[in-house]
Amino acid sequence: MSGPAEELARLGSATVYQAGGRRGYVDLDLVQIVPGSRAAGPARTVRCGQDDNLMVHAVMAEVQPGEVIVLSMPEPRPVALVGELLATQAKAHGAAAMLIDASVRDLEELAELGLPIWARWVRVRGAAKCAPGTIGEPVVIGGATIRQGDLVVLDADGVALVEQARAHEVLEASRERAARELVKRAKLQAGALSFELDGLRELLARASAR
Repeated sequence: MSGPAEELARLGSATVYQAGGRRGYVDLDLVQIVPGSRAAGPARTVRCGQDDNLMVHAVMAEVQPGEVIVLSMPEPRPVALVGELLATQAKAHGAAAMLIDASVRDLEELAELGLPIWARWVRVRGAAKCAPGTIGEPVVIGGATIRQGDLVVLDADGVALVEQARAHEVLEASRERAARELVKRAKLQAGALSFELDGLRELLARASAR
């Protein structure tokens, strides 16, 4: 990671989501394969054939350093699209991370490899290699439409998305939010209450009076 992607990863998915106007996140329970990992980068989108990972092999010839490989199928199912060998290729070609709306396998080997990966399931069932799909077309994962080039921010909290055209705007807003929270954290550590700092006492009074 470098530049804006590195900064977005540091700021984190929750901050980016909030600062971006609560737009764009993957509404799924995901397995974070490498505990403590975080990543961000432009999406390289892949729509595989059903229960098939032929296109995962194909995208390894196209992925650019720093990209997040985003894998989907027409119907999400617990079929392993990625194992140790494909993840090894992704890392060797500079992928920043992988987001997989399907399964992975070789869990211990993937964790040791260290490539940040978020997957919907972990299962041993493997995929076929015969169905064509697409690379570079929009995909839908967890209710979110991800377009090639959109920024994907991944960490322990989940996955936030930033449309390519809004990247600078959201980065600036995320920086500002992080700066405000730094000041607020110091006040809370000194004993202040968010109930007072955020005007929630008045909000509660108004709500109770209705």
